Amino acid sequence: MAQKQQVSTGANRTLRTIIAVVFVLVIIFSAISICQDIGKGLKADITDQKLYTLSDGTKSILGKLNQPIKAKLYYARTAALKGPDQIRYFNNYYEFVKALLEEYVAVSKGKFELEVIDPRPFSEDEVQALRYGLKRFPITQEENFFFGLVLQTQFGIEKAIPFFSPDRENFVEYDISYLIDTAITRQKRKIGVLSSIGVMGDDVSRYMAEMMMRQGQQPKGPWTFVEQLRKQYEVESVAADVNDINDVDILLVIHPKDLPEQTLFAIDQFVLKGGRMIAFVDPHCFSDQPDQRMMQMGMQVSRSSELNTLLKTWGVEMPVNTFAGDRSLAEMATLRANQRPEKIIGYLTLAPEGNCFNPDNVITAQLNQVKLLFSGVLQVIADPNEAADITRTPLITTTNRGNPFSISNAYELMMLDPSNLMNKFIEGDKPVAMGYLITGKLKSSFPDGIEIEVEDESSDEAEDPNEVKKIKKQIKGLKEARQDCAVAVFADVDFISDSMAYQNAFFGKMVVGDNSALVLNTIDDLSGSGDLVSIRSRGNFKRPFVVVDEIERQAEEDTSEEVNKINAQIAGFQSELQSILSSAKAGQEGVIGSSILQKQRDIELKQRGAQRQLNEVRLKRRERIEHLGNLLRGFNMLMAPAVILVIAIALGVRRSVRKRHYISHASDA
Repeated sequence: MAQKQQVSTGANRTLRTIIAVVFVLVIIFSAISICQDIGKGLKADITDQKLYTLSDGTKSILGKLNQPIKAKLYYARTAALKGPDQIRYFNNYYEFVKALLEEYVAVSKGKFELEVIDPRPFSEDEVQALRYGLKRFPITQEENFFFGLVLQTQFGIEKAIPFFSPDRENFVEYDISYLIDTAITRQKRKIGVLSSIGVMGDDVSRYMAEMMMRQGQQPKGPWTFVEQLRKQYEVESVAADVNDINDVDILLVIHPKDLPEQTLFAIDQFVLKGGRMIAFVDPHCFSDQPDQRMMQMGMQVSRSSELNTLLKTWGVEMPVNTFAGDRSLAEMATLRANQRPEKIIGYLTLAPEGNCFNPDNVITAQLNQVKLLFSGVLQVIADPNEAADITRTPLITTTNRGNPFSISNAYELMMLDPSNLMNKFIEGDKPVAMGYLITGKLKSSFPDGIEIEVEDESSDEAEDPNEVKKIKKQIKGLKEARQDCAVAVFADVDFISDSMAYQNAFFGKMVVGDNSALVLNTIDDLSGSGDLVSIRSRGNFKRPFVVVDEIERQAEEDTSEEVNKINAQIAGFQSELQSILSSAKAGQEGVIGSSILQKQRDIELKQRGAQRQLNEVRLKRRERIEHLGNLLRGFNMLMAPAVILVIAIALGVRRSVRKRHYISHASDA
C-alpha cells in the first residue's frame, strides 16, 4: 500500500512538473508576442547618423498629408536567394528600406499604408510590377529580380521608384519623401541649362544619330547629373546667345566661356526679376576637351570660364589662373600609367572634419565628402560700408591651412608636375572659399542697359533688297531688384562631371561622395523646397576613419621635410651632371664619362638610402595602424563579456548584502 502511494505521489509530481513547464512556455511565448506588439512603438535608433530616424523635413511632409497614400514595396526576396552575390547584397538594403518605410507608417498617423510584395514568376504581382514601370533583372529563365516602390493616392495618381539603385543608397529617405511630395502637389519645376560644353549631350535628330553610328561614331549623351535632374525636374537647354530668359524657374550656367554682352544682360535681368541662378565657373576645366583638329593645328584653346562682369557687381570675384590649395586636403592620384600615386595640391577632398562645409546652411550642413579638381578661388570684393541687404554666405572652403596658388599659363596644368606644385605651395592661415551663396536685392551690372544691332525696318524698299541694314537699339532693364534674389556660385566645373561625381557599377552609374548632392541641395534650396533639402544628405553609410587618417597624415608630415631635402639634393646632382656634360671639351670624353658614371652611382646610392628610410617610415606607420586595429578589435570582443561580468558581480554583491542583512535580523529575533 505504501509502495502504491509513493508511485502515485511520484506520478503526480511528474505531472505537475510537465504542467508547470507547459505553463512557463505559454507565458514566455505570450510575453514575446505581447512585447512584439507593444515594442513596435518603442524603438531606439542607435546608428551614428540616425539612419532609421525620419528627418524633420519628412515629418513636415507627412504632417501635410490630407489624403491617404498606399505604398507597395516590391522586393523579389525568393529570386534574390537564387541570384549572384551582386543580387544578394540587396537583402540588407531591402531590410533598411522596409524599416524606413515602417517609420513613415508610424509617423503618418494612419495616412500612409505599407504593403510588401514578393512578385513570383507569372503571378499577377509580377504583371502589376511591370505595369508600374519597375525595372526587371532576369536571374534565371523564370526568375526576375525586382526592387522598387509604388505610391498610389485615392485620386488615382501613381508615382514609382523603378529601382532602389546603390547610387541612391544615401538618399533613400529623400527619394521616398520626394515621391510623396510630388504625388500631392503635382508640380514640376523647370530648369534651364546654359553651357559652353556638352553637358546636355549631342542634340541630333534620329536620322543624324543613325548616320553617325554608320560612320562608327556614337552621339554623346548628357552628363549623368543632367539625367538625374530629369527624373525630378523639366530640364531644357538655353542658347549661349539668348536675348531673353523666361519660362525657367532655375538657371544653371555651366562653364560660361566668352558669353556675348546680350547674354550677360539676359542673365542679369533674369536674376533681378526673381529668377534663381547657379553658376559653375572654372579657371581651368579639365572636362573641356578641345577639338583634336584644333590641337593638331597648334591652336591654343582656352579652358577657363568666368562671370566676373556680373559677380563683381554682386561683390564676389574669381581671379584668373588662381586655384585653391590645401596640403591637408590634397588627394593621392596617378596621372600617368606606371607611375606611383602622388599628392596633388589642387585635387582636394573636402570633409566636415576640416570645417569645409558651412554648418549653418541647409545646403552644406550634412554633407560628408566633396571632391574638387583645381577649383578656383572666390573672393569678396564688396565695400564693407555698403547696405546690409546683401548677404554673401560661404558654402565650401578649405581648412585654415588653405591658400590660393597661381600658375603662369595653362600649359603648367596640361603637363602637370605634382611634386613641383606641392613644393612651391605656401600654407595660409585662413580658409579659402570655393562656393558662395549670394542673397538680397542685387543691382544690375548694366544700369544704363545695352546696345544691340537690329534690322532697320524703316529702310527704303527701292534700295538693294539683298542688303540688310542694321541700326543700334538701346535696351533698358531693371537697375535693381524689387525682391530678394538668390545666386549660388561654385568655382569648379569638373566636380559635377561623370569622372568626379560618379563611377561605373553593376547596375549603372553610382554616386561617389556628395558632389551631386551639393548641386541637388542647392537646387532644392533655391527652389524653396526647404523640407526636402533637410533630408537629402542624411545618412552616409560610409564613415571616415578619422584616427587612421590622422596617423597617416602625421606620418606624411614627419617625412615630408626629409623627402623634399633628398629630392633637392638629387636635383642638385643632376644639375651638376648637366653642367659637366655641357662644358665638356674635345678629347676629354673618357674622363667626363667616368665622372658622370661615378656621379650616377652616388645618386643611385642616395636614392636607395632615401627609399630605405621611406620604407622604414611606412612600416612604422603600418604598425601603428595595425596596433590601433588590434586594440579596437579586442575592445569589441571583450565589451559584451565585460558587461555581463560587471552585472554578475553587482548581482552577487547585492545578494551577499541581502543575505547578511537577513541573517542579522534573524539572529536579533
